[in-house]
Formats: sequence, structure tokens, C-alpha cells
Amino acid sequence: MSDSRCFVIAGGSGGIGRALCGLLSRKGHRLFITGRDAERLQAACEESGAEGMIWDVAQERDFSPVIEAALERCGRLDGAVNLCGSVLLKPAHMTSDSDLDAVLAANLLSAFSVTRSAAKALMKSGGGSIVLVSSAAARVGLANHEAIAAAKAGVIGLTLSAAATYAGSGIRVNCVAPGLVRTPATARITANEASLKMSEQMHPLGRIGDPQDVASAIAWLLDPEAGWVTGQVIGVDGGLATVRSRGT
Repeated sequence: MSDSRCFVIAGGSGGIGRALCGLLSRKGHRLFITGRDAERLQAACEESGAEGMIWDVAQERDFSPVIEAALERCGRLDGAVNLCGSVLLKPAHMTSDSDLDAVLAANLLSAFSVTRSAAKALMKSGGGSIVLVSSAAARVGLANHEAIAAAKAGVIGLTLSAAATYAGSGIRVNCVAPGLVRTPATARITANEASLKMSEQMHPLGRIGDPQDVASAIAWLLDPEAGWVTGQVIGVDGGLATVRSRGT
């Protein structure tokens, strides 16, 4: 296809990643995705026709080998997405140093690594789009979210600063801030009927998110249709961070 582009998706084998890969592949785009689990990565690649590479962005701070591999396969790079993350629900006084280090590595440092390496490549190619993932928890106070809220607030700061830094190079940097989404990573919450019902009630639209909800927003931010959009934090959260309906 004449408008086919190439995107790198870190964490592409997760719930939102697989939804995003399906969306982008149906539009004819080439995908290079990473994941930590070989079986899940292979399944994601088979579903979408993507090429994959085992990589743990939370541990390997230099993401450039992934970008270089994608350039070798595709010959170009049009955008990058970081979907790597984790969920930790603990109050600060119960959060250990190792807990905090793991949350920061999975959510904030992974975003920084992807941004740093993707920006270098996109500057050479004349521009493109970088999309990161924050959280509604970084925009509204939620109990027992201290570590994840701090990490995801850092992603917002990274987004805004990188958008300013790279705008002159034609690189757009944005992030989405989801509420609770039904994915393998959140199964411990969504599989519990009481927790699920409480979570649904917290979201003004009365339900938690599906991976497709977030994937659609990311796909739009990657597309030239969003070519005048940068430095934005888009809430895909059923109104959780900004809306108070009756009874909530």
C-alpha cells in the first residue's frame, strides 16, 4: 500500500498491544514489536503479521538495538509506541524500595528509553510520531496508587518536554492516559467480581475499558490525520479523571 508505514511497538504482545497490532496491520502497516514472553510474542506476531524481538525494555535501558533491527527490516521508521508497564496497588508506607524500582523501571524508564532511541531515528527520517502511556491515576488522586501515579505522572512530564524538544524535527510526542482496562496485566482486579463492580462504578461511563478503546486512540495519534497534535495527554478512561456523575 502506498500509505503503508512502519511502527515499532514496545510491549506489543500485551492486551492493548495485540489490539493495536490488529488495527494497524489491517490498515496495511508494517510492525516490529517486542515482548518479554516468547510464546505470547509469537502469538501476537502470527495474529498481525508483525515481526518480533524478545526484549525487556524495563531491564535493557538502551532500546536502540530494537530500532536498528526495525530499520533493517522495514527500511524506515514512522513511529514508536511504548506499551510496557505494570500495575501496583499499595499505599506508600507498604511500598518497598524494590517495589518502587520495579514500577519506575517498567513504566517511566521504559518510556524514556523508547523515546530516546526512537527520536534519534525519527530525526534522521524527517519526523514521525511517538506515543507513550500514562494513566488516569496520574491525573486524579486514587488511593493506594502512589508508586504507579508517580511513575505515570513522570510519563506526562516526559511527553510534554519531548514534544517541545522535537517539534522542530517534525516529531510529534503524545500520550494516552487510560483508566482500568481489561488486560492480562489487570486480571487480578477484573477477575474478582467485587473489585470489578467497584471499578466499574468508579468510571462515570459505567464500565472499565477494553483494549480496543485505547488502541484506537493510539492508532489515531500515529496517523498523519493527527498531524497537528503534539504534547497532548488524551484521557481514555471512561471519564474517571475528569468527570463526576451523580452517585460517584
